[in-house]
Amino acid sequence: MPTALITGAGRGLGKELARQYAADGWTVIGTERGPKASYPLDVTNPGQVARLAAQLQGRPIDLLFCNAGIIGKRGMAPGSFDYESWEEVLRVNLLGAAAVAEALLDNVAASERKTIAMMSSRLGSITESSGMTLPYATSKAALNMLVKGLAATQASRGIIVVALSPGWVRTDMGGEQAPLAPETAVRGLRKVIAGLGPGDSGKFLYHDGSTIPW
Repeated sequence: MPTALITGAGRGLGKELARQYAADGWTVIGTERGPKASYPLDVTNPGQVARLAAQLQGRPIDLLFCNAGIIGKRGMAPGSFDYESWEEVLRVNLLGAAAVAEALLDNVAASERKTIAMMSSRLGSITESSGMTLPYATSKAALNMLVKGLAATQASRGIIVVALSPGWVRTDMGGEQAPLAPETAVRGLRKVIAGLGPGDSGKFLYHDGSTIPW
């Protein structure tokens, strides 16, 4: 029975990822913020990341899905940048994902599927950038570089690392006007993950399997 660890599993896409993988027979370790969680984790808290790694030491993780993320303060543009909010977005979306991946690399390497998925966004494409949502977009562009770097450095261990974009989804972050239901987006992401091979490591993929330009 494969095991998936999903960060930010308390709501939105993380919750739906956990639900679908569990329904498919996977063992799911879902982390979320708050002391009442089975696996409490604030990805920006080094002590909590270290405790989780110690708790899971020696346990293979077939899929590590770094999903936890925030959008930050909306509507920022030149003349109204809030750098404190921007820093928080980078801490969660980039450094938090890096910390979790670093802490659990050995767990992933010990598994059969050896997959790390990072929840990115099409907004992180430098090629397609419109200048909207700059704090969030820059955090995802940086996350994509993390994916490329991990894919290169972990190739010798057989670990596949990809950046995935779920599309515009009806969640707290995406809003009610978004065209995709969480169930639909997650089914697409799971299909992409199931079809990954070593040659896909380091790619930036949409929920329908198409490649997104960097």
